Amino acid sequence: MKKYDAIIIGFGKGGKTLAAGLAERNFTVAMIERSDKMYGGTCINIGCIPTKTLIHSAKLADTSASWEQKRAYYRQSVARKEEVTSFLRQKNYRNLSDNPNITVYTGTGSFVGPDVVEVRMAEETIQLQAQQIFVNTGAETIIPPIGGVKDNPKVYTSTSIMELAELPKHLVIVGGGYIGLEFASMYASFGSQVTVLESYSELIAREDRDIAASVQEVLEKKGITFCLNARVQSVEGTVVVYQDAVTGKILQLDADAILLATGRRPNTAGLNLPEAGVEVNERGAIIVNEHLQTTNPNIRAIGDVKGGLQFTYISLDDYRILREDLFGAGERKVSDREPVSYSVFIDPPLSRIGMSETEAREKGLNIKVNKLPVSAIPRARTLGNTDGLFKVIVDADTDKIVGCTLFGPESSEVINLVAMAMKMRQEYTFLRDFIFTHPSMSEALNDLMNL
Repeated sequence: MKKYDAIIIGFGKGGKTLAAGLAERNFTVAMIERSDKMYGGTCINIGCIPTKTLIHSAKLADTSASWEQKRAYYRQSVARKEEVTSFLRQKNYRNLSDNPNITVYTGTGSFVGPDVVEVRMAEETIQLQAQQIFVNTGAETIIPPIGGVKDNPKVYTSTSIMELAELPKHLVIVGGGYIGLEFASMYASFGSQVTVLESYSELIAREDRDIAASVQEVLEKKGITFCLNARVQSVEGTVVVYQDAVTGKILQLDADAILLATGRRPNTAGLNLPEAGVEVNERGAIIVNEHLQTTNPNIRAIGDVKGGLQFTYISLDDYRILREDLFGAGERKVSDREPVSYSVFIDPPLSRIGMSETEAREKGLNIKVNKLPVSAIPRARTLGNTDGLFKVIVDADTDKIVGCTLFGPESSEVINLVAMAMKMRQEYTFLRDFIFTHPSMSEALNDLMNL
């Protein structure tokens, strides 16, 4: 049995940053990653980087090109995505493997005791022991129990579809959540006919209805078809069979490719967590305290595996909490980071922080609401993209911003300004009267905050 100061299961953002930080302090670290295609974690290999690389290429696609030209451009885009991810994957591997204090094991890790992890590799199985163990195994796609989905070569997940080298003429997406909308927007821009099947009566239910309506309108202008109340019954080869929950009618769609965008869940299968005294909640997420300790205080969880928001920057902030807990005063904790902003990279992007108007009213807050059509923003005119809607919710009793949703060009950047103002507990007038550069999308905050 090999002994280390720390074992990290999963080569994701928080884990790899922690490994480097521990090694700098002369800790011996074992990094376990089950696949040589996942060095660097989800973001680099199957998440943010490849999807945003493809989304950028899609935005530059020639909408007037012939189908053969669109296919060729798509193949080039996939090849470019592969170049980017391969480069970053290798760079991430070298950053750790070249460190004399870090040993990278490519294999599947599972607990055989509260401080022992067994690693099953291609050539051998070994056991590792450490006083500190960190679980950073991320999340996995939820495969719904739909007949005809399993082992169907035409059915993809958000991971496998990015390996699809041929542009589908008709892409059917099962699920109208954020992941589904990102892929719908991207493939429509590449030139595919896209149909989204959403089982609920509303699109992106956690957003206010005016925002959701604006998103749907913009995406429909791209040629995307939305079928709400659509309950998928089965997949027969390339045919998707679904029922309209309102009328009861059984309908069919013939597709060239089918994408399952039905959510993700913490990846804990095979970890044998009970052997380590680590408990999970009803959703399968590892239970942690404010300092990311599990029910075994010597084992901590990082990133998506503990549930909650599934973003790379949350995993990185988990590292900061661990760093302060292990080597600082331990004052940083999970609840400190609320609220957290997020962006959905449809075209234009949808970004939000804090409460929606609906949530604020349900909490009984006395609020002021303002909306700004993107068409009223000069910079949007110069960009030639005037679709979308900006919206802010302010507590009328304190003048503090409690929520903001920005659906428009460059919103993924502008939302960070709102986030900083909220973190600094500034009143909305701080942004109303701030001097921004002109013309810029950020200066729209002057008008948006003019309540």
